[in-house]
Amino acid sequence: MTVRQLTPSDLDDCARLAKDRGWLPEPHKWRLLFELGTPYGIDAPDGDGLAATNILTRYGDDHAVISMVLTASRFARQGLARRLMEHALDQAGDRTVSLYATDQGRPLYEQLGFTVVGRAAKHTGVFRGVPSGRTAPATEADLPGILALDTELFGTDRSAALRRMFGFGEQVRVADGGFGHCWRNDENVVIGPVVARDEATARALIGDLALHVGGEVRMDLDLSRGSLIEWAVEHGMGDPWEVSIMVRGGELPGDRPALFLPYMQALG
Repeated sequence: MTVRQLTPSDLDDCARLAKDRGWLPEPHKWRLLFELGTPYGIDAPDGDGLAATNILTRYGDDHAVISMVLTASRFARQGLARRLMEHALDQAGDRTVSLYATDQGRPLYEQLGFTVVGRAAKHTGVFRGVPSGRTAPATEADLPGILALDTELFGTDRSAALRRMFGFGEQVRVADGGFGHCWRNDENVVIGPVVARDEATARALIGDLALHVGGEVRMDLDLSRGSLIEWAVEHGMGDPWEVSIMVRGGELPGDRPALFLPYMQALG
């Protein structure tokens, strides 16, 4: 079970592994995660691609996120996920580490010292509403203000991820006291991150982004945000699928009430 750092030449095998486990291939997402994080893998003993993967994304010196924890179905229950998780945690050092966990993966993470600090649900649908009149498309000239607000509210440095919004996503929007972004995945457009000083501003950003792209969108909503979820459902968002938010080695940084939607579950 030798762990190695993956390279862009492994991206096709990552997509194959995802499909083997019933996930979407998501090549656009994998490429971004390879740019921002450190991907690890174990080669399949039979020589056919990858047996297992995960990705460690570091934010400054105090926080990191683990994602894309996958094991090929033919190598399940052989300790590969644990081996990779232990390696990623070792590489994270003293950082607080967080992740989004399915019910299937949660027992392993609990054995490794993670605790559940919340629940979130993926909601999808075609957003119904009207433009708020409170937000505007952002340009790279808005980036310094976005980075300053995010550093204050997110609580650690994720500037590398935010700088990629303008090339990676469909649109970035700004408002007085907030910003939001959306990006196109295989089946829909994901709204996130959305950072705002109040829920009214967050709603304006989310709605305007969803209306701009049209079609089916996805929002990963923290279950503690009852009023925001009610608003989203009233505007066409449904089909919730729940996961646990888990943390190891400390508390999540930042002003959590101001972080309305994550960039994606894989980036926190």
